[in-house]
Amino acid sequence: MFKGFIAGLAVANAFEWFAHKYILHGVHRPGQPRYSPVPKSMESHWAHHREVRKQEFSDECYVQGFEHWRTRNEVMSLAVVAGVASVAFYPFSKGMSLAALYSAGNYYYVHRRAHLEPDWARRTIPWHYDHHMNSNQDANWCVTRPWFDYVMGTRVVSSADLKEANPLGLPLPAPISKVLTQAIESIFPAKWVEQKPKLVTTAQVKDTETVSVAS
Repeated sequence: MFKGFIAGLAVANAFEWFAHKYILHGVHRPGQPRYSPVPKSMESHWAHHREVRKQEFSDECYVQGFEHWRTRNEVMSLAVVAGVASVAFYPFSKGMSLAALYSAGNYYYVHRRAHLEPDWARRTIPWHYDHHMNSNQDANWCVTRPWFDYVMGTRVVSSADLKEANPLGLPLPAPISKVLTQAIESIFPAKWVEQKPKLVTTAQVKDTETVSVAS
């Protein structure tokens, strides 16, 4: 059952990545709006993005709770996915079935707390803080753990203070985190936001000249 539970966590994280990218954000289409198979969820999610950008990572929908339509939409979506997955997994793996239920509940807890306590989010799930506050919001798809962002090459770090101690996103002793990071990033390296050169004026050149200095 334990092995099944661990496998179920990995599957849930993969689904978290996939659903966030293709359902909640939608697929780009040239000259047309983004496409999502669940447009109501995409509408809810982009409203969430706009609120978070305006409110420095906070979202009032979690304060209002079930009175807010976006909170209801998120909870109902998680309940449907967890219910279907747990029933589908149960005949061959009770551990995976349990993991589906746990992952849905954990997702809501982590996501809600993150947007009620932004400082906690920066410390605990910096990859999700980066998802919202980074210049590129079409990256960093995982919420609870950054596993599949590393696997899929979509972990994009904006600053050193928003880099998790290890790619598993787990609180581990520093020496273990260092070895783990080196091992995993040798295969699945994190990406960093490209720092564009800045144009600065120097006293050594003419007033009409600028020198490009790497940031």
